[in-house]
Amino acid sequence: MGAPLWIIHLPTTLTSLEEATDLAVALRDSLGHVTVIDFGETTLSEEDKQFLRTRVWCDARGDGPDRCRRRDQHDGPCAQ
Repeated sequence: MGAPLWIIHLPTTLTSLEEATDLAVALRDSLGHVTVIDFGETTLSEEDKQFLRTRVWCDARGDGPDRCRRRDQHDGPCAQ
């Protein structure tokens, strides 16, 4: 077994799922070039319900290391 991977929990002052999703999209768009961040695994949760997570993006992997860039539970085929 390899070294453990680490998760960064980044609390916000946002008060809606839509706002939190918009921030996740903005972070992916601005930091997508940072190869140590796996944005495909991004989930959101309420502060006091962190065990209930909402997936942001489809987690399907493409031919290479990239994942689908569409929202979770999207219609139609995946997009790389």
